[in-house]
Amino acid sequence: MNHEFDEIRPYAEGEVKQAVESLLADRQFSRVLKGFVPWMPGWMRNGLVRLAFVGVNTPLQFQLRYMRPVAKHLLRKCSSGCSFSYSGIAPGPDRYTFISNHRDIVLDSAILSLMLYEHHFPTTCEIAIGDNLLIYPWIKTLVKLNKAFTVKRGLSPRELLKSSELMSRYMHYAIQEKHENIWIAQREGRAKDSSDQTQESLLKMFAMAGEGSIIDRLKELCIVPLSISYEYDPCDYLKAQEFQQKRDNPAFKKSKQDDLDNMKTGILGQKGRIHYEAMPPINTWLDELAELPRTEVFGEVARRIDQQIHAGYQLFPGNYVAADILSGTSTFAKEYTEEERKSFEAYLQSRIDLVKLENKDEAFLRERILTMYANPVINKMKTP
Repeated sequence: MNHEFDEIRPYAEGEVKQAVESLLADRQFSRVLKGFVPWMPGWMRNGLVRLAFVGVNTPLQFQLRYMRPVAKHLLRKCSSGCSFSYSGIAPGPDRYTFISNHRDIVLDSAILSLMLYEHHFPTTCEIAIGDNLLIYPWIKTLVKLNKAFTVKRGLSPRELLKSSELMSRYMHYAIQEKHENIWIAQREGRAKDSSDQTQESLLKMFAMAGEGSIIDRLKELCIVPLSISYEYDPCDYLKAQEFQQKRDNPAFKKSKQDDLDNMKTGILGQKGRIHYEAMPPINTWLDELAELPRTEVFGEVARRIDQQIHAGYQLFPGNYVAADILSGTSTFAKEYTEEERKSFEAYLQSRIDLVKLENKDEAFLRERILTMYANPVINKMKTP
């Protein structure tokens, strides 16, 4: 164990038992458990939790025993299934840093780990998660049990530099020495308009550690662009609502309860069909950038990653309908039936109806939701 990373790393083998005891001693976690089985005495609930963890000594074992069945259950209950395609990567000795567009705070990585396991990759993935989401100690304990490492938010410039250097060293360590896969979102926070773009600052963080040139350091992480496509976004109406709140009050900020409500809606809401598309590693083309000026490398890497993610989108009839409604054309009419158009229009109105604002601007909300579904089409059409 490398203690340099104790502040941010997931739990290691041998730390699980202590983590479980800390959960059981946490009053808020006890209240959460009580909510599931209110009729059961506390001593019995705690005893069952301890019993359930017998034989679970590592975060990977925790993922396989608990998160895998949870992810499978959610896919059955809240989706029409998930498909997974991958080209240029394969089960074997290599480990990958999956950098993806961001659809759900919890499920992006949980479903990826499930897909990797079910397609016979030798391990799941460690998860980069912002500490702004770890609003209670028991949540931090749970995510560390689930192979999560912490990304610190809201830092001063000096603190941010130090934190970024530490995280970069940890990611290289996780890939090269722990032989773990990594999942990380391509940007901080979700793209509320579903126009997914990679932050150059993230790529600069990747290259803070490692050996050799910028290209060499990026190659060490074996970065794989990953496209995540949802037929329906459970949080679409909440995102549209936030757009109007910020339009009407530029100082508006979501509360912690808003974040929890978004998280719950994203996990339990209906998603329709889901598709994960892992594109070839960027190592296949990174050497082409070796002669670029240093100041241009990260911009070009971000641009090409975006192209790969956009190319990997699986588009659904609703995406094409939204693009046509938004543009006032029938450009993509061959991609959907009249019944599918009517179904999506009814869905759109049902989402607008869910927005609870005193001064609800239906035209604005409609345009915002349409844009969310149209942008994947627009971005994919731009890819070479």
